[in-house]
Amino acid sequence: MSQPTQAPLRVMGVFAHPDDAMFFCGGSLALWARSGAEVTLVVATSGDKGSADPKMTSEMLATIREEEERAAAKELGIRDVVFLRYRDGELFPTLELRRDVARLIRSKRPDRIVTLDPTVFWYGTGAVNHPDHRAIGAATLEAVFPAARDRLNFPELQRDEGLEPHKVLSVYIVGAAEPTITVDVSDTIETKIASLQHHRSQIADMDAMAVRVRERSLDTGAPPDYPRYVEKFRVIQLRG
Repeated sequence: MSQPTQAPLRVMGVFAHPDDAMFFCGGSLALWARSGAEVTLVVATSGDKGSADPKMTSEMLATIREEEERAAAKELGIRDVVFLRYRDGELFPTLELRRDVARLIRSKRPDRIVTLDPTVFWYGTGAVNHPDHRAIGAATLEAVFPAARDRLNFPELQRDEGLEPHKVLSVYIVGAAEPTITVDVSDTIETKIASLQHHRSQIADMDAMAVRVRERSLDTGAPPDYPRYVEKFRVIQLRG
């Protein structure tokens, strides 16, 4: 798989839950932020279902997880975090969600969109993909093309909100069934781990998490004495 050659100017990550961006591509987001890119994180839900604590409520958890996400994003060098506040576990690629993402694309005008793979239902024989991940991936791709690009899609965005159409140059899909590039995140793997340590409501054993992140990111083709860590994406370069 090839390496990307040019750093983006503006990046928008669109994910389903707080911590998705950190787990899937925190190293790359930190790397791009360090390079000077303006990075925005869009989180469709506030993760209000992710707790086994019998005393926890969805309202309490949403507040906790939004605070964790803002702190984790800041660790990566990201200060622009947008919560759409859809209900966790109930996300669908509706026209409403597509419009919300298209609105943000037209407003933030990113060169690069990062989102989840809408085609993946499982990973090997040990994990089922969250349905919200598929939903946000589908809605985001549909917002990139054609909704954000073409003037007559959601014309009220231009007419009522003054948001001109915008063409995204590339889409980076994480958690992809068939990745096409790797990004070397050796310089930011510890930053990724530090960002995940803010998600205390979701991670019980921080030491075990750090070990897993390093193991899963390890480039098996690198020399043992010089470990290299990577994140993988399927990249779509948009034309016309």
